[in-house]
Amino acid sequence: MTRIYDIANDYVEQFAALNPVAATSLGVPGHDGEMSDYSPGGAEANAALNRRALSELEAAKEEDDRDRIAREAMADVLRTSLDQFDAGEHLRNLRVLGSPFQSIRMTFDLMPRETEEHWKNIASRLSLVTEALTSFRDGLLEGQRQGKGSSKRQAIACAKQAEVWSGAGNDSPSFFHTLLDAFDGSGVSSEALKRDLQSGADSAAKAYADMGAFLTEQYLPNADERDAVGRERYSLSSRAFNGVELDLEDTYEWGWQQLRWVESEMAATAERILPGGGVEAAKELLETDPERTINGVDNFQRWMQELQEKTILELNGTHFDIAEPVKRIEAMIAPPGGALAMYYTSPSEDFSRPGRTWYPTGGKTRFPLWGEVSIAYHEGVPGHHFERATAKYLTSRLSRFQSVMGGTSGYIEGWGLYAERLMGELGYLENPDYYLGMLRAQALRSVRVIIDIGMHLELPIPDDSDFHPGEVWNPELGLEFIQQRSHFPQDFVASEVDRYLGMPAQAISYKVGEREWLSAREESRRRMGADFDLKDFHNRALNIGPMGLAQMRRELTRV
Repeated sequence: MTRIYDIANDYVEQFAALNPVAATSLGVPGHDGEMSDYSPGGAEANAALNRRALSELEAAKEEDDRDRIAREAMADVLRTSLDQFDAGEHLRNLRVLGSPFQSIRMTFDLMPRETEEHWKNIASRLSLVTEALTSFRDGLLEGQRQGKGSSKRQAIACAKQAEVWSGAGNDSPSFFHTLLDAFDGSGVSSEALKRDLQSGADSAAKAYADMGAFLTEQYLPNADERDAVGRERYSLSSRAFNGVELDLEDTYEWGWQQLRWVESEMAATAERILPGGGVEAAKELLETDPERTINGVDNFQRWMQELQEKTILELNGTHFDIAEPVKRIEAMIAPPGGALAMYYTSPSEDFSRPGRTWYPTGGKTRFPLWGEVSIAYHEGVPGHHFERATAKYLTSRLSRFQSVMGGTSGYIEGWGLYAERLMGELGYLENPDYYLGMLRAQALRSVRVIIDIGMHLELPIPDDSDFHPGEVWNPELGLEFIQQRSHFPQDFVASEVDRYLGMPAQAISYKVGEREWLSAREESRRRMGADFDLKDFHNRALNIGPMGLAQMRRELTRV
């Protein structure tokens, strides 16, 4: 192993020790019974680790091309993380998705539950929820003292999540008490352990109820009235999520161009589904036709699982080479209380925990399928599961940092959106119902580019637009626009606007990343001419490992 690979391996071990919740999410073993420190001191410890590792990387000698790629991919992430720390972003890390507030709860979804040792880890971590939320609260209060608080919108949304997860104010049990039912069904028998689990669930539920009260009574009155983060913060966040410096006004205009393209495609596709009816009538048919619908959560979960397994079987050996451990995937129903977007969690390093897709039902029991197929391709295979699990599998080729922690949202989500479009190119969306579903996903991601940049930079709407021309973007206009132009359900898009305002520049990473994947593919096709092979391109792309978009552009267009 080279010096650079040694530094990467040591970094993953030290990062996991400092961040046990993240370690569980990443699939790094040995820390499931522990809890992360989200206080200002915990953030400083992580920054110190990043500084040391960056210094070691810069001093290390490159031995080959893989060393060069691994060092650049890791150093880029460390530098951006330090820039975010210096800007105090960790002190306002309260948002409806992707903050410690959700990670502490969601870590219990990912922990194994088969053995007595597994349940001891769960009991131990449950007992530490109060401590973790207290450390997170300390960071938020310090942020407000420094004038770096989160917004009222995010505080209100998180307080509502706390109410659901704690079981406060409703007849449902807390999320944490549902773990007791899972223990009873696990086959593990230990009264002492069950008492520990009961005590831990009680304290964890109370901790979230108390945190909800803190957010409402103490944090909210001093929270920032503004949702827009402005150009400086947005640019930094964009670099972190995408790994490339973007011309934001140019990207904003490109978002409008993409929306016009997809709306034209949707109109043509709707004509194939219901001639003369238009897009809205076609959607109404697809939503209400019982022949195009699955009823029942269990039946829908089974359909999702079967679709993933069928896709893996058909793609392997023809369009992709799928390693044996990567062929295992589980389709899950997400616990209530979180955002309504489907998501994916990666396998553990040893693949004992498989990759999983998670579907939040939002309480519905009826599932029209027209929009679900392309989402399944995005989250599963050939999307996130194939890319993320393949990186875990390539441990003999990639550094441990690349394999476990590598890649920006632009790289990862860009691949997911690229995978949706690719499946259309490969003939898997010939049914116009499913092709319209893919286009709807494209419409949402194009709308995201427009309103995410527009709201945060408070840009004017173009004068030639048919939507509030000349007005300046704000959250109310953002919500109205996404309701009109994304073609997604009202409850879903309402939560989306909160997400964009809490995670500036993450929402644009899907389309921005897809653009880079498509551009790299076409440049490779141009250079290689008749020798270009799509399967070989995908193998080469994934074999160099996850990275930021700027580095990806350089690597995939090398002669």
